[in-house]
Amino acid sequence: MENRQLGTTGFTVSSIGMGCVTFGREIDEQTSFEVLDRAVDRGINLFDSAAAYAAGASESVLGRWMADRGCRDRIVLATKVNGTLTRNHILRSAEDSLKRLRTDRIDLFQLHHWVEDAPLDEALGALNDLVAAGKVRSIGCSNWRAWQLAKALIHAAHDGGQAIQSIQPPYNLAQRDIEADLLPLCADRNIGVISYSPLAAGFLSGKYRRGQDIPKGSRFDVIPEHQPIYFTDHGYEVLEKLETLAHETGRSMIQLALAWALTRTNVTSVLIGARNVAQVDQAFDALEMSLPDGAFERFGT
Repeated sequence: MENRQLGTTGFTVSSIGMGCVTFGREIDEQTSFEVLDRAVDRGINLFDSAAAYAAGASESVLGRWMADRGCRDRIVLATKVNGTLTRNHILRSAEDSLKRLRTDRIDLFQLHHWVEDAPLDEALGALNDLVAAGKVRSIGCSNWRAWQLAKALIHAAHDGGQAIQSIQPPYNLAQRDIEADLLPLCADRNIGVISYSPLAAGFLSGKYRRGQDIPKGSRFDVIPEHQPIYFTDHGYEVLEKLETLAHETGRSMIQLALAWALTRTNVTSVLIGARNVAQVDQAFDALEMSLPDGAFERFGT
């Protein structure tokens, strides 16, 4: 695993990052600590949480782990503000996150979602004030489209403030729309790309099939809004190609989907989620496994 520069932030981050969405929601604190310990042992230094994850429980678990292990200075800590983008909400959210994370600064503070009709200049101003106060070291966004990022960059250029330095989009074999405009924009403006959902919320694991019922308790059963994204003709075509490749190579669909995402050269770091230490290890196994030349050519460039 290599380390890469995250845009203009000044941070060097591991090409595999730890997404902390499962902590306090799908796994308890002891298991979360085990996952975090394994991540550090394998060389991961980017840890990404959000105020919205389990209503702050993810940040709290992460904060207690950093305090217990004394490792705050050895990691790049990222989190997100959710909801309205007013100045007061962003400043209050930052303070709340700092308390839960038990730290005096956030390395990367991100706007979690684009909010229509939000006061963008006010939001960027609040982020810049947090940077000036030393409570935030760099700023980013998550789940934005290319035109939304471009709009924010124009605002920053006009006002003379710090521009958005990283973006966090979903990116996997079945969801590649960012290749058309977002990735070229980020490359041109030297904006870090932290991708997530390499397994397409589990769609690429092989547990879902065209025309079959959704397994009870699965991610797509619990969060049905994922269904329109992946349960499409295109999604199932990708799934069928992936299954064929798995049979040809003797690798699992999960290994192959991870390998594709982890070897994209236009992405700074890929966030993985884990419910146990084995799921941390499987990402490294996928990164290190050998595949025939041109194995992914059937999916396009």
